[in-house]
Amino acid sequence: MSDTTLILLAAGSSTRFGNSVKKQWLYSGEIPLWLHVAKHFEASADFEKIIIVSSAEEIAAMQNFAHYTYVQGGNSRQASLNNALSHVSTPYVMVSDIARCCVPSDMIQRILEAKEEASCIVPVLPVTDTLYLDGKPIDREKTKIIQTPQLSNTKLLKEALQTETLFSDDSSAIASLGEKVHFVEGSPKAHKLTTIEDLQKVTCLQAPSSKTLTGFGIDIHPFEAGKQMMLCGVPIDVDYGFKAHSDGDVGIHALIDALLGAAGMGDIGELYPDTEDAYAGADSKELLRDTVKRIKGCGFCIGNIDMTIMAEAPKLLPYKKEMKRLIAEILDIRQNCVNIKATTAEKLGFVGRKEGVTVHAVANLTYLNWTTLTTGNNI
Repeated sequence: MSDTTLILLAAGSSTRFGNSVKKQWLYSGEIPLWLHVAKHFEASADFEKIIIVSSAEEIAAMQNFAHYTYVQGGNSRQASLNNALSHVSTPYVMVSDIARCCVPSDMIQRILEAKEEASCIVPVLPVTDTLYLDGKPIDREKTKIIQTPQLSNTKLLKEALQTETLFSDDSSAIASLGEKVHFVEGSPKAHKLTTIEDLQKVTCLQAPSSKTLTGFGIDIHPFEAGKQMMLCGVPIDVDYGFKAHSDGDVGIHALIDALLGAAGMGDIGELYPDTEDAYAGADSKELLRDTVKRIKGCGFCIGNIDMTIMAEAPKLLPYKKEMKRLIAEILDIRQNCVNIKATTAEKLGFVGRKEGVTVHAVANLTYLNWTTLTTGNNI
């Protein structure tokens, strides 16, 4: 059994990346970046356990892809690492950032092979440019560019991080204890993906797949007298609405399920439970906006949607244009990519008896084409 645990940090918000997608959710082929990194490490060395650190909502999506140990991150790199370390029992722990996505296998092996040389093993690169500090040149031969992954004595790393002092990496924390840090050769290929411009330097990633992902949603709500009816985000001029925990917008609810289905992210009941007071009387348009934010953050683009509303009453023709306009605006797609159809149930069943409405929705997603982000041509 291996004596080393691998921790991969992916809890960052990607604020410096400057796009709605989080960089850990850029796709290489049909594999998100965080999984690409995890599988590469898994193939490069033997680890007792692989721990992925991310936000709670992203963990729910990640668990659909692979069986690793998932840990919720904190409000800083150090807090996230401490959360993960509580799950580590091996003598050694290797820590890397998901954003450093092209770490060569031989670099990983060099780090592991040097584990007995010091309390922390660190890959480094030499500095080739002239350096100034406070307006004066300094000897670049005495400086190093520090990379990850870094391998540490687990016990010492846990001890070093039990402080309010924030360290930028594991070696700084270990060094603060007076422990030895050992340098091994790093690699310029192990470039950290921080900004959109860095995409040109991560050559190990493939372009995202051009596959279209399709999801289907259906929702049903009975009528309730004396309540405002909201359908596809539009108020309908009748004296009854939908019986529901939220505003009961059956159209938007079906659409949310279709979007989540295409993204493989569960269903509306998992994200917005009707057992929680926070969603009592909720505006379904806001739930849809939140869903769109989640989907885009996980590397998807919305293509088109098609909806069929089955209703004997009320009559919906006067409202369809506004429904399309509003849905297109929330999804941030063209109006012609939103199709809304209305039909009756030929007086059959609960719809035919004018007791409620059912809506079917289909949504298509594609992977964000990040290869065009640096040129500004992404759609």
